[in-house]
Amino acid sequence: MICVKKSVHVLISGRVQGVWYRACTKDMAEQLGIKGWVKNTSDGKVEAVFEGEENSVEKMLAWCHEGPRLANVTEVKVNSERSTGEFEGFNIIY
Repeated sequence: MICVKKSVHVLISGRVQGVWYRACTKDMAEQLGIKGWVKNTSDGKVEAVFEGEENSVEKMLAWCHEGPRLANVTEVKVNSERSTGEFEGFNIIY
């Protein structure tokens, strides 16, 4: 079986800061074997890059629409990117 790698750049809007969104994103990404990063933006959004097996990235994107319990996600913008293999793990950028 061939494992197809997928990479996406995501921008999540709504009540996503101050609700443990980044920490929960990191936990979920690590559970799914996804590499990349997540950070807050200055305009109140969360930005992330997910790279991994296509099925895992799709599960991660589905999770992003809900987020942690206290989040209220209103929009998830997804842009596909070329997988680079540059990430060694999943990090929160502060």
